[in-house]
Amino acid sequence: MIRPIGRFFGLVLLAGVVAACASRPVGDFGRAQPGVLHDRMMPATGNFMATQRREPVSNLNQTDQEREMHDRTWRFLVAAHSRDWMFDTAVEMQRTRIGRAQDHRYGPERYYNWLRTTQYQSSRTRYSTVGRHILADLDTVEGTFRAICAVEEVDRQRRVALAELPGIEQSVAANVEARRIENQWHIDWFVRALNYRYSSYAYALDHLLVETPHEQSMAVDESLRRLRPWVDRANRRDFCTTGSTGYRGGTVTIPSRYQTMLIDNEVVEQK
Repeated sequence: MIRPIGRFFGLVLLAGVVAACASRPVGDFGRAQPGVLHDRMMPATGNFMATQRREPVSNLNQTDQEREMHDRTWRFLVAAHSRDWMFDTAVEMQRTRIGRAQDHRYGPERYYNWLRTTQYQSSRTRYSTVGRHILADLDTVEGTFRAICAVEEVDRQRRVALAELPGIEQSVAANVEARRIENQWHIDWFVRALNYRYSSYAYALDHLLVETPHEQSMAVDESLRRLRPWVDRANRRDFCTTGSTGYRGGTVTIPSRYQTMLIDNEVVEQK
């Protein structure tokens, strides 16, 4: 009895230590940088703590599809370019299951607060910043949907194999169900994150129009309109539909709230 208790307190102590440096390191192109602390020690601690909370915990080997899904969704869960406006530290504690889910507690004003307190030489640059962040999401969201679809297929194949193969132990079946729940929780987290990003961008654009109105808002608004169909698909859990999201390119239609803006012909290129 002493050994499990000692192990528990040891892991709790480890959790407290890693909490101080919990933000996951970022490598090239915003991808997570591998490391022993974040890839082994913290997940092991989190699995133990999740078990103590009586949450499903699987020990199945991770498939290539599951690994790719986690790699692709991770950039939507954090915002390393924005100094924790999207609570990067809390994300890492949640990802490794050391802490419970907290992403639902935050409002969309965090992004705008970071944006307006960041010093720029030109007020137009804030529009360019928002536009770049939206375009980065657009560049990666389709591949992320494909990765999620592949994981849903893996979970389906596991269920089929369990139903058709006699003699599989009940413990294996329980493990498969635990992994299905873990995958679903992660997908649900991605959906919430995509909604949060969209709401944060929209909130920032509306408030920038009031604080520092510029013509650059039109290009940002168009990018935001292109992101909306992906948000709608995510909310429907429609990750496997191929082809267009329903968006059609063409002439930019500016919402009515932009019609009274003073025209500023200087355009800051989005990079």
